[in-house]
Amino acid sequence: MIRILFVCTGNTCRSPMAEAILKSKKINGIEVRSAGVFAVEGNQSSQNTKAVLLENNIDHLHQSALLTEKQIEWATHILTMTAGHKSAIMNHFPQAVKKTFTLKEFVGEEGDIIDPFGGSIEVYRSTFTELNDYIGKIVSKLQK
Repeated sequence: MIRILFVCTGNTCRSPMAEAILKSKKINGIEVRSAGVFAVEGNQSSQNTKAVLLENNIDHLHQSALLTEKQIEWATHILTMTAGHKSAIMNHFPQAVKKTFTLKEFVGEEGDIIDPFGGSIEVYRSTFTELNDYIGKIVSKLQK
C-alpha cells in the first residue's frame, strides 16, 4: 500500500486540495491524507478551495490537522508544497528524511507550489491546475 501525506502550512488550501485531487482519481493501492506544519486542528478548507474543488466536480469534506508523529509513521511518501515545509519536517521528524520531498522534487523538478491563501478565486484555480498537473506526474511515477 502506498500512503501519501501532503503537507502545507495551515492545511486549509494546498494540501487539502492535493489530497482531494488524488482521492478523486480513486487509484487502488494508494491512500492519501493531508496535514499542516502550523495547522489549527479542525478548521475547514478555505472557501475558495471548496469552490475550486466543486467547479472540478470534486467533493471533499475536510478538517485541518496538525502534522504529528503518527502521520509521519503512517506515510510512505511525504510530499510538501515548499522547500520550507520539507525543512520543517526534517528538523522536527528526522526519521522522515528519506521519504520527504517537495511535490515538484518528487517528479524531478524544482520549485514550490504557490500559496493561494487570501488570493482571488483565479489564484486558487491556478493552484488547482498546477497541483492537478503534478499529481498526474506523481501517479505516473508511482505506477511504473
